[in-house]
Amino acid sequence: MPDTVSTQRKKVTLPPDAVLDELIHDPSPNIVIAVAGDARLSEDLALSLLSRRDLPREALEELNRNSAVAKQRKVRLALVMHPQTPRHVSVPTIRHLYVFELMQIALLPMVATDVKRVAEDVLINKLATISAGERFTLAKRSSGRVAASLLTDKEDRIVQAALMNPQMTEAWIVRALKKEAGTELLAPAVSRHQKWFPRNDVKAALLGNKNTPFARVVQIAADLPIQALRDVLSHGRIAPNVKSYLSGMMNKRMGRNS
Repeated sequence: MPDTVSTQRKKVTLPPDAVLDELIHDPSPNIVIAVAGDARLSEDLALSLLSRRDLPREALEELNRNSAVAKQRKVRLALVMHPQTPRHVSVPTIRHLYVFELMQIALLPMVATDVKRVAEDVLINKLATISAGERFTLAKRSSGRVAASLLTDKEDRIVQAALMNPQMTEAWIVRALKKEAGTELLAPAVSRHQKWFPRNDVKAALLGNKNTPFARVVQIAADLPIQALRDVLSHGRIAPNVKSYLSGMMNKRMGRNS
């Protein structure tokens, strides 16, 4: 709700005998704002209040300031996930959430894109400090951007799980292969992968990666169009033996096609 409207709200003070479990359903925005800031509000009532999608932003701000419930984890999560929560409330709150809460936020379609992005950033920054079990779960179930950050993990099972993530895309894999650093497990895994290996952009990225098994280099060189090989030779950072082989293969194929 625009700030010009919020300044016109009438401040309401609830009486001592107010029945909060009824007032959380009140249609009046002023009443709802007062309920959100009331010190008697319980966690369950706060969550019930947050289930309303018609909350004014002032109510969400009051709830965030309400020390009786604001530090409850379920309330924090619901507050971040609410579509009307202002960014100056949701973004700082994200930094206090657990790993799998962050994963949940990044996957929910009703959460704003910029809020998801912050959740992903926080999650990616945590990867170096969390357990292998947590990274494995994230590789399997997180958003594509987070899973892509795990393509260069030091554990093969985590790399494999990231490759199988339903949110994974060809673009993320190509980008990871072009980094080279940390792809000791990734390049061989992709070169064996039934879904990703057949794609030409992935094959080209594998040719430019020093960790790709040479047997796969031979296969790729025979499969890729000549123009794709030329592009790899002109732009890729290729090992000398691979460069020599590709040049010979390309010349042989060009002579055969002439």
